[in-house]
Formats: sequence, structure tokens, C-alpha cells
Amino acid sequence: MDLMEKNLDLVEIQKLEGHTDRVWSVAWNPVSSQADGVSPILASCSGDNTVRIWEQSSLSRFWTCKTVLEETHTRTVRSCAWSPSGQLLATASFDGTTGIWKNYGSEFDCISTLEGHENEVKSVSWNASGSHLATCSRDKSVWIWEVLEGNEYDCAAVLTGHTQDVKMVQWHPTMDVLFSCSYDNTIKVWWSEDDDGEYQCVQTLGESNNGHSSTVWSISFNAAGDKMVTCSDDLTLKIWGTDIARMQSGEDYAPWIHLCTLSGYHDRTIYSAHWSRDDIIASGAGDNAIRLFVDSKDDSVDGPSYNLLLKKNKAHENDVNSVQWSPGEGNRLLASASDDGMVKIWQLATKP
Repeated sequence: MDLMEKNLDLVEIQKLEGHTDRVWSVAWNPVSSQADGVSPILASCSGDNTVRIWEQSSLSRFWTCKTVLEETHTRTVRSCAWSPSGQLLATASFDGTTGIWKNYGSEFDCISTLEGHENEVKSVSWNASGSHLATCSRDKSVWIWEVLEGNEYDCAAVLTGHTQDVKMVQWHPTMDVLFSCSYDNTIKVWWSEDDDGEYQCVQTLGESNNGHSSTVWSISFNAAGDKMVTCSDDLTLKIWGTDIARMQSGEDYAPWIHLCTLSGYHDRTIYSAHWSRDDIIASGAGDNAIRLFVDSKDDSVDGPSYNLLLKKNKAHENDVNSVQWSPGEGNRLLASASDDGMVKIWQLATKP
């Protein structure tokens, strides 16, 4: 049955309280959140310089804070990301460093600290195989780190090209193609022609090619990896597409093209957009609201279009900085983080 025809609601399951400052980002552990019989785990990071690890009880379904990662970062932790194995958590901080934490089951240890950016690190992302890590900073650069044996990390590349603060880095879900977005209003695509080659900027998506007209805050991909959503201070979400088969065949780089723009749904900066495994886009913004969108399935000559599935006003008492769908199939859990210091767990469910 079409999602648009269902009477759906975004139901607040639980507020996760504990951070003493704004919460910038949330990240679901990719392994625990998908395995049957294993409790989902969520990380959140904050202006209070800490990361909190939350776990849902398999019996009560109640979420509790299992541990607090502190005393490593001396300033705001802006971004956190789990490695594909779920064993490592990377944390990007305004103190200019990126921490690598290892999950030992009942506790986490910081096993490595990556230094090199001149100032605030804004975002961190692992590639699909977990062999590389990307970071970006207010220093306008993007760094690629190679994961070596013995908890060592080697800077494999420093990518310059953005003219302003880089807000987010995101690896493609299936290929070693890296994306970055910036205060300079652009999205840049970084690609290496061969495994050992140097990463080059192969495409810049800017206002001249139907891109954003203000700061781009976030990038997310659909499960197939052939579509991307970006969101911006210009109050729009944009959907982009590529010829994924051509890219995966290794023939050459297939450019991303603008498919459509979603506008008029938020009236303040859209800080976060995330695409679920079952093709629902969530957005969170400075208007304290969360919106959900789905493909309208009426591909006209103008290309695909997306419909508003649901709007949740006053989702938080302040800016919504991050929205992230659980990677688990079919459970439709969404986590959100806000300037109000809260993390919330939501479920997309049919109204009774």
C-alpha cells in the first residue's frame, strides 16, 4: 500500500535527557540497530564536550544512557559516526581533533586522536568498507585518513577547493566517492580514478547548476546510492541523481544532476536531511520542526517529484540539528537532536 494513503503519525517514543548543552548530532550503531535480538545503540554529541551512548532495553524497550565519553575533547563535539563494523566511533570536535573510540562492550576507550586541522572539525564520515575516514573543518579543508593496523591513522590526502567553512563530509554508501558541503553554498564531489590514485574534485554543484543559494548543511543518500538529498540555509531540499551503474562498472565518473527542489516546507534553515532504507526523507530545521517526504511516483517529463508525507511542528523546543533514521529494516525509528539539549526517539506508525 502507498505510504501516502496510510494514516501515519510520527510518535514520540522517548526523550533522552542528560546532555547539558545543545545536541548537535546523533548516529545509530549500524550493527546493533539491524541485528535481531540485539539492543539498538545510539550515540549523541553535544556542546557540553561529551558523547553519550544510549541503549534500548530488549525487554522494557526503554532507552538509558550506558556511558558518557568525556575528558578527551575540550570543546564542543560537533559530529559522531560509527564505523561499518559498529566497533569504532569517530568524534569530531571544535578543539581541532577527531577522537577514535573503541567499543569494548561495557566501556569505550579513546584509542587514537587525529590532529591536523587548523581549527574546528565539523564532521566525520567512514567509507563503506571502514578502510578510510574523512573529516572537514572551518579551515576550509577536507582530510582523508587511511586506517592502518595498530590503531594508527595516516593522512592520505588533504583536499582543498572550498572557499569557506566545510560543514559536512559524507562517503557514498557503496563506492569510494566523497562528498562535502560548505558555507560557500556548494557541494563538491571527490573521486579517484584508481585505487591508489589521488582524489580530485570532479564536480561542484553550485547555484549555476541548479544548486543551493546559501550554506549547504547536510548530505544523505538513498539505499541504492543513485540519489542524494541536500539541505540548506536557502530553506530548500534538493534531490540529485546519477547513473550509478556506469559508476559501479568503473567506466568513468558519472555526474550528478539536479532532479527537483522541495521548497516552502520549512521557514528557517534546514540543518539536517536523512534518507531511510525504505525511501522516506526526513528533514529537521531551525523552525523546531521535522518533515517527512516520499517519492510521489509520478515521474513526469520534468523528472521525479516528492510529496510531503507528514509534518511534526514543535518536534523540539528549539532548532532541530540532526535527524537520523535507524538502519534497521522496517522499524521506522527516527532519532532527532536539538538545541534544547534533548535527543528524541520517534516511530513512524499508523494512527490507531
